[in-house]
Amino acid sequence: MIQPWASLFMLGAINHETRSWKTKYRGPIAIHSSQKLDKHACRLTHVESLLQKYGYTQDTLPLGAVIGVCELENCLRIIENNNSSAVLEDGEMISGIEYLLGDYKIGGFVWKVKGKRLLKTPLPAKGQLGLWNCNIENYPK
Repeated sequence: MIQPWASLFMLGAINHETRSWKTKYRGPIAIHSSQKLDKHACRLTHVESLLQKYGYTQDTLPLGAVIGVCELENCLRIIENNNSSAVLEDGEMISGIEYLLGDYKIGGFVWKVKGKRLLKTPLPAKGQLGLWNCNIENYPK
């Protein structure tokens, strides 16, 4: 995930990950922050204030590392969007800051996770697009 989205997701400011593609995979996943930083997003008032709330700035976000782990529970299609909220195929409505911080295009997907655990120390790792194998059992708690 590109920063600041990876950290905001793992810190709990964002509960869902939005993607243009779905996966049938369910189970443990490592959250990797790419080397890329979305500087424009970091300067948005609501993003900047969330980062500050958690003690981060765009200069202190971890890049190129696994920053946390969680369990992928479900992958749901976005079926409705009215420019201030979205509806998922299970009927859940997404609004407020969650909506503002995601990409809720109709036809896209929301990845639902549980058990987010931010690593105390980010583990440098070279990421890849899509899902890739990563032995998360060896990561310190």
